[in-house]
Amino acid sequence: MNSPAPGGVRVEVRGLRRSYEGQAVLQGLDFEVEAGEIFVVMGPSGSGKTVLLKHLIGLERPDAGEIRIGGRSIDTPDFMEQCRLAMVFQSGALLNSLTVAENVGLYLTEHRLKPPGEIAEIVRGKLAQVGLEGQENRYPAELSGGMKKRVAIARALVIEPQLMLYDEPTSELDPQMAVVIGEEICNLNRRIGVTSIVVSHDRDMAFGIADRIAVMHEGQIRTMGTPAEVRGCRDPLIADFLSASFKNIRKESAL
Repeated sequence: MNSPAPGGVRVEVRGLRRSYEGQAVLQGLDFEVEAGEIFVVMGPSGSGKTVLLKHLIGLERPDAGEIRIGGRSIDTPDFMEQCRLAMVFQSGALLNSLTVAENVGLYLTEHRLKPPGEIAEIVRGKLAQVGLEGQENRYPAELSGGMKKRVAIARALVIEPQLMLYDEPTSELDPQMAVVIGEEICNLNRRIGVTSIVVSHDRDMAFGIADRIAVMHEGQIRTMGTPAEVRGCRDPLIADFLSASFKNIRKESAL
């Protein structure tokens, strides 16, 4: 496991429950993520991963339970002003009418936190961190899927985050670019010590980058541990999820 770094914060989830129209989606989740750790949440569709992510970022409120980040409840009135939390959305969520530089510097510009010249310098630095030097004047429509993801990461880095949340960061990417994004998550973890929580279906990436993995099923954490521990889990449901593949479909369908 990576050693905790000053740049990251500890995350604690206690007894988290959420239901919609009587249907339980989160059923008493309990886990911790250490400062500076890369923690990957996996599971089949409908297992509650995205709902958990929405609660971590404060977009949803639980029916019961608590989330503490850096020792403070996220329900504290000034929490979002005190904790530097950033989200990298599955789609990248870039604004097509803005250049790469304008997208990356949008938070600083909208809140008038820095003068224009300083914002431009910060933007160049963050783009350099994700390997996109010289791309400031391009528009999202001119970028590949992998470049869009890296621009979204650069935009998140502008706030100097203590906690980074990633929603399916390798979706819609070819295998080679998925590896690049996984490497970037690890590089940022090493360079700035940010705590990273990654929601993903990508098994190769999960086992390649995670300090620990939690596998969810029907709103519960079915197993949690290091990549080696999760691979060795004897729960048949976990084994089926991790071993699912297309390899026998043609042969079986011919029988």
